[in-house]
Amino acid sequence: MISNLNNYVIFHTVAKAGNISKAANQLYISQPAISKAISKLEEELGTALFNRSSRGVTLTEEGQVLYEYVERAFDSLNMGEENLKNYKELGIGHIRIGVSTSLCKHILLDYLKDFIRENPNIKFSIDCHSTVNTIKLLRNEDIDIGLICNTELPKGIVYSPVKEIHDVFVASPEYLDNFYERTNGRDQYSFADELPGNIKGNIIPLLNSGLVSATHDDATDQVVGKKSRDTGHSSGVSASTTIHNSSNSCMSNISTVNILEGSNLMVLEEANVTRTHVDEYLRSQGISCSQVLEINNMDLLIDFAAIGMGVASVVREFAQEQLSSGVITELPLNTPIPSRTVGFAYSGVKNQGTAMRKFMEWVGV
Repeated sequence: MISNLNNYVIFHTVAKAGNISKAANQLYISQPAISKAISKLEEELGTALFNRSSRGVTLTEEGQVLYEYVERAFDSLNMGEENLKNYKELGIGHIRIGVSTSLCKHILLDYLKDFIRENPNIKFSIDCHSTVNTIKLLRNEDIDIGLICNTELPKGIVYSPVKEIHDVFVASPEYLDNFYERTNGRDQYSFADELPGNIKGNIIPLLNSGLVSATHDDATDQVVGKKSRDTGHSSGVSASTTIHNSSNSCMSNISTVNILEGSNLMVLEEANVTRTHVDEYLRSQGISCSQVLEINNMDLLIDFAAIGMGVASVVREFAQEQLSSGVITELPLNTPIPSRTVGFAYSGVKNQGTAMRKFMEWVGV
């Protein structure tokens, strides 16, 4: 590499001008300085670059070879300067984001849709991974920022929460009715025989009203009263009454813990941050689930719960549409699963580009 790259600028100008005097005027330096620079370049390259005459200078064969490369180099530099100008003036940039499929759908998209409208020239690359893998990508600098669930982070990674989320257990009303019937047997008692018409065939209103306990403590289990056989009128729904079968010899009750321990419990895969959080809750409550089905996508958990495959561990905020429509319902818990946060994680030491700084300001981190 030539020690003084400015000599290439002089060489390029002289070659285009075909005259040392014209090149000196364009570069605002003296003709002797031009001649000295060309001689120095020829000396370092070990070859003559120009044929000199009284009418000016022309490139030698070797000089023409060098000129073609120098011309392309200066074209690339000019293009780079132009792109940099556009980058600053038009907001052109590239942001690499790591995020799970569920967090992308339910949280990130809301941030992106308006930001892209305001900054149409910024390019995004989205890598869909679990929180654990997103953190690895951040640590290896393969992404610029990640949307993750709160968890332990390596040194140098900053976490800024943006939303609180709540883990819950959900199931379809039909699945829970079928669970009750499997547990107690149709021949013993059917809720549909005794409930008011608006909740007939559905045990969820009992769970949600507290008339059926969320725990399996026999001393605190709450059950619902049946019609008075003498009057034919409803005796009312009371936490202090009990359910009897037609032979008046069996008490029937059910609890959320009964359901969790006796159902097909659908959860995310092991090593997932959400799965770890839910597993820790189940252990803390002494709940042991015998049938566990692992699924690698939160939205599939919601969909499978909706079609009656079992009880699913989901994030309430991500299943709000299905909960509101009644396709699935949330099981009540005496001790709720501790809430947690979702937030953006990014390097705390690396200087961020213009596009990245603009995005971070947009999302409030």
